[in-house]
Order: sequence, then C-alpha cells, then structure tokens
Amino acid sequence: MSSPATTITFFFFFTLSSFFYITSSLQNNNNNNKHTATVNSLNIPSAAAEITLVNPKLPPRSLSLTSSKKFEGSSNLVHLRYHMGPVLSSSPINIYVIWYGQWSRPHKSLIRDFLNSISDAKAPSPSVSEWWRTASLYTDQTGSNVSRSVLIAGEYSDSKYSHGQHLTRLTIQEVIASAARSASFPVDHKNGMYLVLTSHDVTMQDFCRAVCGFHYFTFPSMVGYTMPYAWVGQSGKQCPEVCAYPFALPGYMGHGGPGELRPPNGETGVDGMVSVIGHELAEVVSNPLINAWYAGEDPTAPTEIGDLCEGLYGSGGGGGYIGQVMRDREGKTFNMNGKGGRKFLVQWIWNPNLKACSGPNSVD
Repeated sequence: MSSPATTITFFFFFTLSSFFYITSSLQNNNNNNKHTATVNSLNIPSAAAEITLVNPKLPPRSLSLTSSKKFEGSSNLVHLRYHMGPVLSSSPINIYVIWYGQWSRPHKSLIRDFLNSISDAKAPSPSVSEWWRTASLYTDQTGSNVSRSVLIAGEYSDSKYSHGQHLTRLTIQEVIASAARSASFPVDHKNGMYLVLTSHDVTMQDFCRAVCGFHYFTFPSMVGYTMPYAWVGQSGKQCPEVCAYPFALPGYMGHGGPGELRPPNGETGVDGMVSVIGHELAEVVSNPLINAWYAGEDPTAPTEIGDLCEGLYGSGGGGGYIGQVMRDREGKTFNMNGKGGRKFLVQWIWNPNLKACSGPNSVD
C-alpha cells in the first residue's frame, strides 16, 4: 500500500494472511526534495500516441520485502512453496461485496469496474485480465488452476454502520455474519469469498498505522462456516500518503497531498484502494485458508504472492523506481486497461513460472 531526499518510507507489507504492514526507513541524499523520472515515447498509433512511458523515482523502500532480491530476476532468495491446501479453482470465483459505511455511486462504480475487468478479455493490452493470468498459474494438489473467471455474485450495503465506525479484525467477522444473513448470501464454500470494503469514515484496528488491507477466513463460531474473505479500507481522508501511495506523499516530504503520480480515475483514495484490492484478491485465490502458496515457515505470518512484489508496477522497478508505467495527456498514471475504457495502476504479483514479479505491461 517513495525519491531522493531525507525521507521516511512507508508501505512495508507484512502479512498475517496478507496484512499490509507499513514500516519506515530513513535515507539521506543530497538531492533534497527533487523527483526524477525516465521518460520514453510509447510508439503506438492514433490518439493513444499521446501516452508516454515513465518510470518515476520515488523514495526507495530499503526495508521492504523486495529490497533483498533482484526485482525482476532470479528467486534465489525467495522460497515460495505449496503447502498442500486448496486454491480457488472452481469457475467462476464468486465475490460477495459488502459495502460498509457511506459509499458514493461513482466510488462503487470504479471498484465494480475493476472487479469486472478481471474477466474482461475485450480490454486492450496491457489489461487487468492479462494481469490476472499470473494469479491463474497457481494450482492445487490435483493440478487445478486458480480460475480466470471472477464474478460479483452479490452485494450488500451496510450504510448504517451496524457494528459501529471503529472495527477490529474480530468485528469484521461480525460484519460478514450480519451481511450474509441480511442479504441471504449463499454458503458458497467451493468458489466464494467475501470482500469487505469500508468507507473513508470507518476506522479499523491498525489501519493506516500498520495495515491497508488483509485477508483471512471466517470462523464457524462467528459466521457459521469457514469461507475466505478480504478487507480493504478507503484511506482518502485518513491516510492517503500511506495507503493510496504513490498517488499521495507524506507532508514532511515537502509535498503534502497528491504526489507526483496522478490517479488514473481522479480519485486518490479509491484509485489507491484498487491496487490494495488487487493485492488481496491475488492472495486470497492462491492462499484462501492460509495453507496453500506462501514463502516462509510461519503460517501466521506468511509472505504471499502480492507481498513479494509490493511497490512494483512495471519493468525496471527497484532502487526507488516503481517501474515503467504509462502516463496519458492529462498526466494520469496507469499500467493496465480495464472494462469500459477504465485505467488502473495495480501492483505486479509473483509469477511461479518466471520466479519473478511480472505484469502485463512488462517490456522484457
């Protein structure tokens, strides 16, 4: 959930089933408060020719997971292993969205469009559906792959904050239980998952301080059955410089607000949220019960396929660069195309075949 100068870098994603943990690192540099970027022309015809390729330099993540290995090379230091658990292989993967708090129609539409883009093969390359192909490379012990088909199977709006405006990791399960009863969601063990999205005015235990999103599974004692879920918060008014990074930078960097990168849909908080949602979804489908694909020996703190590529959005990432992404004539930054002409900036995920981070906008 980053430019030369004396900086404190947020966004170390450390997981208890993919919690986004934010750490800080300090680096001194004589080029105080300067941002640099490599810029190349994208050689494509028509109006789209006004798009350029850029690789912005942002504060380096010296304590992040990705700093200990080559960003796009060998995985000599990464031991991602399969632990014999299930993946979400049944088609389609049914997502039951729970909108908790006050959500505007445009914000809901933006997130729906991202979710619907996962299965939209009509979007031009590089696309969200091409990005999802990496997630679909993961298999279970029967050889079945994660499904390429994702469907919004149901939605429920809890606009009255039925469990208050401050939630914890346990009360999230109560939110799910209430929504499942009220919306009559089916018990979809085989290919279902819940996606809980909290609005800008809802606080969560450790949100902004240590997490931007996480995933786990429901407890039968609280929900009645076991089913994977993910939670992501809208950080637009609470901590955009942390959870909507790199669309906003911390004030002490001398920028104090929207950063060098403009969000592709003009919504700093929700555009930033989309990448966190992508991170969590990729990890839910490849490790739904925290016993399938992850690195490390501790299942209570697994390093998953999104964690391994935190902060990378394109080729040439690392050393303070997020990687080569695209910028349109309005200055909006993105790396993937989606449904209905939408554009998104979504982090890469770990490719088990390449043993490296990869995405559809790779130029290698």
